[in-house]
Amino acid sequence: MAYTIDRYPCQDSPRLGAMTLHPEPESVPRARRWFRKFIAPYNPACSVDDCTLMISELVTNAILYGQADDPWLVRVEWYREGTALRVDVHNPGFPVNVRVRHPEANDAHGRGLLLVDSIADSWRSGPSRHGGTVVSFVVADAWPA
Repeated sequence: MAYTIDRYPCQDSPRLGAMTLHPEPESVPRARRWFRKFIAPYNPACSVDDCTLMISELVTNAILYGQADDPWLVRVEWYREGTALRVDVHNPGFPVNVRVRHPEANDAHGRGLLLVDSIADSWRSGPSRHGGTVVSFVVADAWPA
């Protein structure tokens, strides 16, 4: 795993940090731990627990649904946009496959985006600048104005 922490974000580069993860189950708890560690110095007013839950769900989905012929990585990046926090999770899967499911009570899977949809102020998916798909969520008012 690799990570980057951007100590002095500015208008031209509002990214606070990033990490790349191998597409394996162990990467999910790593993503939670590293995000907690690297967001802490910025003292967000939003629930870091909620953010780590959403990151867990999106990294899990990226690992499960990412597809590539060559070895690939999951990329997680987080940004400060005014008072909001945006988190992007990139994988080599196809953007058309991203949708909220409504699983039955006994279904073992299918709740990840439903959780993101209910917790985040907004979310979106689309083509990633790295190729493949990016799924992003936004938490408004993560910092005071």
